[in-house]
Amino acid sequence: MRVLVNIALIAAITVTTGCGAFGGRNNAAQTDERAAQRVAKRDAVEKARNERIDRRGRFDDDRALEGRETIFDLFNREATESSVQVNRYIWAAALDVLEFLPVQSVDPFTGVITTGFGTPPGGTQAYRATVHVRDPALDARSLNIALQNRNGRPVSAATARAVEDAILSRARQLRIADGKL
Repeated sequence: MRVLVNIALIAAITVTTGCGAFGGRNNAAQTDERAAQRVAKRDAVEKARNERIDRRGRFDDDRALEGRETIFDLFNREATESSVQVNRYIWAAALDVLEFLPVQSVDPFTGVITTGFGTPPGGTQAYRATVHVRDPALDARSLNIALQNRNGRPVSAATARAVEDAILSRARQLRIADGKL
């Protein structure tokens, strides 16, 4: 009995599939048309992408990379429209001096580094910092730092000044080590 029920069920499924109840022959033309539309759309997107790449001049005729770009290339560019307008020594020194703080956000175009709370080595109180490198000159006026404790209160002026001095001293060391005086 069970075998007869299974055979009847298979026969019913086969018959309804052939009738088009599950997208039989009548939908074949629609499926082909949709596939052709997808291919045309993909080709149009790729053509537009290749045109943008050609306009930028980043790829040669063989579509191979001329030169690889990284975030560090922004500091070394000659063109001012896309280069970073912050001092790279102060930037690197700030990240170096405040390495015990977890970095939350970094924006080299505006010169802002925002950190989370962290405790300095040998310290007991946690701080967070916001560093703003405002100018490409290696100068104390180029650096602005705001430190807060866990209560949200700013730290003493002496502590903030000590951190600024440490960052500026490290920036000078990096510049001397780089040999570009």
